[in-house]
Amino acid sequence: MTSKLYNLIVGGASVSAGAYFTTWLLTGENPTQLQTVQAEGGKKTGRLRTLPPRSTQIQSLHSEEFDVLIIGGGATGAGCAIDSVTRGLKTALVELDDFASGTSSRSTKLIHGGVRYLQKAILNLDLEQYKMVKEALHERSSMLKTAPHLTHAIPIMLPVYEWWKVPYYWIGIKAYDLVAGSKTVKSSYYLSKNEALEIFPMLKKNKLVGAIVYHDGQQDDARMCLALALTATRYGATVANHVKAIKILKDENGKICGAHLRDELTGNEWDVKAKCIINAAGPFTDSVRKMDDSNTKEICTPSKGVHIVLPGYYSPEQMGLLDPETSDGRVIFFLPWQKHTLSGTTDSPCDVTYHPTPTEEEISFILNEIKNYLNSDVEVRRGDVLSAWGGIRPLVSDPNKGDTQSLARNHIVHVSKSNLVTIAGGKWTTYRSMAQETIDAAIKAVPELKPTKPQCQTDGLQLEGSHGWTPTMYIRLVQDFGLECEVAQHLATSYGDRAFAVAKLANLTGKRWPVIGNKIHPEFPYIDAEIRYGVREYAVTAVDMIARRLRLAFLNVQAAQEALPTIVNIMAEELNWNDEEKKKQLEMAHNFLATEMGMSVNRASRDKIPITLSQEEIKMYVKRFQILDHDHKGYVSINDIRRSMKNTGENVTGDELHEILREIDTNMNGQVELDEYLQMMSALKSGHISHSRFARMAELEEVHNKVQSKISVERSGGGF
Repeated sequence: MTSKLYNLIVGGASVSAGAYFTTWLLTGENPTQLQTVQAEGGKKTGRLRTLPPRSTQIQSLHSEEFDVLIIGGGATGAGCAIDSVTRGLKTALVELDDFASGTSSRSTKLIHGGVRYLQKAILNLDLEQYKMVKEALHERSSMLKTAPHLTHAIPIMLPVYEWWKVPYYWIGIKAYDLVAGSKTVKSSYYLSKNEALEIFPMLKKNKLVGAIVYHDGQQDDARMCLALALTATRYGATVANHVKAIKILKDENGKICGAHLRDELTGNEWDVKAKCIINAAGPFTDSVRKMDDSNTKEICTPSKGVHIVLPGYYSPEQMGLLDPETSDGRVIFFLPWQKHTLSGTTDSPCDVTYHPTPTEEEISFILNEIKNYLNSDVEVRRGDVLSAWGGIRPLVSDPNKGDTQSLARNHIVHVSKSNLVTIAGGKWTTYRSMAQETIDAAIKAVPELKPTKPQCQTDGLQLEGSHGWTPTMYIRLVQDFGLECEVAQHLATSYGDRAFAVAKLANLTGKRWPVIGNKIHPEFPYIDAEIRYGVREYAVTAVDMIARRLRLAFLNVQAAQEALPTIVNIMAEELNWNDEEKKKQLEMAHNFLATEMGMSVNRASRDKIPITLSQEEIKMYVKRFQILDHDHKGYVSINDIRRSMKNTGENVTGDELHEILREIDTNMNGQVELDEYLQMMSALKSGHISHSRFARMAELEEVHNKVQSKISVERSGGGF
């Protein structure tokens, strides 16, 4: 027996034993319940059920009657589901797409009270704005405690370039701390110019006089929303994604008594009975209200916010930046997130759509604002935009104010004559208090609702994954399972104590180290087991997986596209997809990346660039192109790419070959023409794209040809 095989067997056996015990202890994945555990600072949980499969949830919607039916699976809807079910009400939730598929996965990822809202409250003596900030700061503290694996404190720097603004900003930020009181994350402080540049060396130095640093919270918004939905179903709620409410049902007295639903995956339709319906549809609030009353007045004003993701080297790993005075008066954040840099957001009126897309103008606006705050050593390149996406904020309109920038993010709860309870507006941070107010209103409006616990139970209630989590839990994952450290840290911060259940699904790598955990993309810590576990978390499409169970689409669209074949193959095993369904899922995911995650606009920005190559560069690239075009067809085909990769010693799958072709094939005809190649090389030169596997392949093929020619000459005696 070889030493490598011995290590694998012994390591695998010890890992399996440790893994089984740790999984049982920390996740309680026995057939019936979770352990009763308590995380630091949180409420105790009782016995909670295991997650039923989606098929069971659908069957429940077919066969059972409910006290409360919630329409909308974003943060607010999922928060309402937890509040309702923990009061003892029989609760169901349906979501047209996926949990957090809309606004709740497209936020700035901040958990905050709203520094600029406090500024407005003070300057305008606005008590309503002040109360909103006070409430949000309380909820910020609650979120940091109830989901510590998904949240953390983040320092945010406010650079100051005029001396008189130092006391102005300092007083404002200290007021923010004062309003938070005992809920303050950490106290704010002043930095000198040298101290600010030491921490944030990318900052523009000219005229910088110092900086103020304050603290807010940061989260993984999509996984936080998913944790809310999973927590609700642990407590007994029926939650189902990809189920659309298409009609509201009423009794002979005109009161709501249920809804007509459709499973978007199968097309099946049926009625479900419910004593109360809660409309938590976010940007689609008014469309649900019009199901109840076609003549109702619209109450939401949609506003699109676009974010871009840049490489991590654009910002320090542990410090964000706030630009309070952009060229058009909007606020821009510049934040480290998941080892990348997140920047945004825009704020502009828009139409309500299921598929918001970023525009080149919006991306350019953010990039230009970034340039204003970074020093000249940092070249802000269009090609460094790894992903770009837009979200629609469901702002509550105020007839006395004319533009979306002056719309407050506060919320309203409205009960119609038929008892449709609508929760509209608000922001991510206050989802819990909004849900509390909504369920209170529902109980008051509908006498048939008889909660066993009339008071709200959710303040301090621990969420999915938080019960056994500790900051050092990832070490046990490394020790018990043989996971790579970076992977273990990722699992711990994404799944909390459920990370052990995830690791249990991982395959052996066949290496001495790491023992388990095959990555689905070499540049990211996501592993095969997460795809299998994601199906248990109700992911039923490839888009569900790349966008919300994993955050790959939001971080890097190119990497998401490259990982898709692996992801789809694993999901096919779990969900019994045939080849036709696999092809359909790939097409849907490619379309999602192209339209909603910025891939098309990234490519379009490249294609508009004039070819600015020198004559010598053009000659070099024409030569490389001709080397690839082995048969002198005038274009490069998939077979040419396959042969080139083989010549340079790279083993790639058929799917990877198609990804390389798709990268440069702008007219989508299945082949690469010379002008497309020169366009790409010009885009690389100008910085409009940061890298290209096709360009690298062409360069290596040229080197390979030169080496082969030299060997041929030497063998023929020409080398002597």
